[in-house]
Amino acid sequence: MNEMAHARAEESLRKSEERFRLAAQAGKMYAYEWDVASDVVIRSGDISGVLGVTGEASLTQQQLLAKVHPDDRALFTASVAERTPEYPDVQISYRLLCPDGSVVWLEKTAHAFFDEGGRMVRMIGMVANITERKLAEEALRESEQRFRLAAQAGKMYSFEWDVTTDAVVRSSEHITVLGVTEPLRITHQQFVDKVHPEDRPRLMAAIAGLRPEKPTCDITYRVQARNEALVWIKSNGRAFFDGEGKLLKLIGMVADVTDLKRAEEALSGMTRKLVEAQEQERARIARELHDDIIQRLAVLAIELRRSRDTLKDAPEVRDHLYELQLLTEVISTDVYALAHELHSSTLECLGLVTGMRSWCKEFGERQKLKIEFKSHDVPRLPQDISLCLFRVLQEALHNAAKHGGVKRVEVRLAENSGEIHLIVSDSGRGFDIEAARRSRGLGLTSMQERVRLVGGTIAIDSKPLAGTTIHVCVPFTAQLPALG
Repeated sequence: MNEMAHARAEESLRKSEERFRLAAQAGKMYAYEWDVASDVVIRSGDISGVLGVTGEASLTQQQLLAKVHPDDRALFTASVAERTPEYPDVQISYRLLCPDGSVVWLEKTAHAFFDEGGRMVRMIGMVANITERKLAEEALRESEQRFRLAAQAGKMYSFEWDVTTDAVVRSSEHITVLGVTEPLRITHQQFVDKVHPEDRPRLMAAIAGLRPEKPTCDITYRVQARNEALVWIKSNGRAFFDGEGKLLKLIGMVADVTDLKRAEEALSGMTRKLVEAQEQERARIARELHDDIIQRLAVLAIELRRSRDTLKDAPEVRDHLYELQLLTEVISTDVYALAHELHSSTLECLGLVTGMRSWCKEFGERQKLKIEFKSHDVPRLPQDISLCLFRVLQEALHNAAKHGGVKRVEVRLAENSGEIHLIVSDSGRGFDIEAARRSRGLGLTSMQERVRLVGGTIAIDSKPLAGTTIHVCVPFTAQLPALG
């Protein structure tokens, strides 16, 4: 019996050592030993992988305590002070301060050894990096707290749909969210009947798109509530399937996002008014430049030429007047280009394709850029969509010329299945997208807001030294045959 127990103990020890070896190799755990008499802590070489920094293999317990987060030092000290021959084992989680200022969560599992007088002589143990687990736990707690507060405020309810019986069971909070006193249990069809007719196809498409490999969906839509009022709700669900991939059940949460939607609509209305005012001001300034300033510059150039022709006996003055005449003509050309950029008459009269092609040619010549513009099957578009895409193109090319350090840009405009696609790409210096978003640069924000106002999407793919690609997609209804 003793031999069998000894064999089992050895086997258990072997497996434990193997698990430790694999964990240490993966950089998630290191071993340590603390000699109490010398106060020296020896740590295994795996420490750098665990802490993410190069740590000392040998240090004193006091030096180690100084690295522990101030809020956790009392716990760390007590975990050692409370060890006795009867309770030699300890397991605690604590935070450690790294030299670079970052904080890692560690979990220590240790065993203390004592002499015959009951005094601790050494402690050995394992330390594992559990930062990822702690962050996940914190995120889960925050999520649960948000849900609890939302449910208490009557802004959220849970549901479960049994596909086989078509029964939908909702939690009692749905009464507050929807403002109706329907039973907790209804059929799925009864619920769908209350969804706004314009939103039903999207809801049914989201459900039809559920697969075992893609079991979750997230959709926002309107439902009829009290007194024929409409409530915006956001539904997050997870589907369950049988072995053959047949949908069996859908469970999830529904949140009332009406206030959020109203705020978004108010913001959209304000943004639309700002864009319209900006375009009106652009058009006014462009008209003044074209009808007044450019005409006056032209008159000035003519007068300079006439004055130069009358001064046959003063060659130096003639040469100076000639230089002024050339400078006036250059300024006139620049002002004309500025007026065209502010308000393109070509865009209004001949449509998006011709307007874009013309502007790309002019801009490329001014900036010494080769802009390759291609379009394919593009019909006449509504003016708001045309103007949106034109402004995005202008902003993208200005950024490429100013910041990208490029000599060639590709512009693609095409229609596909009722959507218009604009793609602007270069192989220049690129930029950090997240940093640009945090800085809230007006160029990037303007593009995003303009595209959002016409119901489109914009995707920006850029990395430092790897170029930039901007892809805009806007659904549309064609107005006239293609032009340009």
